[in-house]
Amino acid sequence: MTRHPEKIFVLTGAGVSAESGLGTFRDRGGIWARFDPMKLATPEAYAADPDTVLDFYDHRRRGVIAAEPNAAHVALAQAEARLAARGGRLFLCTQNVDDLHERAGSEAVTHMHGELLKARCCACGTVTPWRADLSRADACPACASEGRMRPDVVWFGEMPMRLDVIEAALAEADLFVAVGTSGAVYPAAGYVRQARALGIPTCEINLEPSDNADAFDAAQYGPASEALPRYLADLGL
Repeated sequence: MTRHPEKIFVLTGAGVSAESGLGTFRDRGGIWARFDPMKLATPEAYAADPDTVLDFYDHRRRGVIAAEPNAAHVALAQAEARLAARGGRLFLCTQNVDDLHERAGSEAVTHMHGELLKARCCACGTVTPWRADLSRADACPACASEGRMRPDVVWFGEMPMRLDVIEAALAEADLFVAVGTSGAVYPAAGYVRQARALGIPTCEINLEPSDNADAFDAAQYGPASEALPRYLADLGL
């Protein structure tokens, strides 16, 4: 493994925010074990029953607002700053729709699955910061259309965001690290094999082995708030 990497690509998943009280999705007892994603997280579900879908995301949005960043979020923000100070770069790609990375101090976060604290108008496409509950009575601040606002998150069947930016950053990296990911959701789950194909060292930091754990060169297991700061410290970050 590169001892002092200068361009680190970090992919984070729900496990990073679990210790902040936000639920994971695919673990036993996770969100999709308790709720049917096909009824709550697809464009078809929203079209058929928008009130139920919006209510589900209202509860999740309140949870995000109430949560606080944990030591894993803070460690990544500090590593980003230390790398930048010596001319390097930490590219932070997250599958999470919360803002805990930003609140911990990360300056540049790429949300491939969108952001829960934003709303998007289905009529004009405008994306607006949004911390309140969302209902069909709300009008778009840009075009004034009513009943067309939805959470700015990626639902099942939709294309993740900023894939071109993500692919470019991965190609330039000299270390790939996945933290708190299930290894079950694509295209994110495929990034480790892309990194390996490019000759980039890879490491998984997770509570337990992910679905694609066999694709990683190295792994450290334990709570993200403990394992990630320790790993970054070993890298001199």
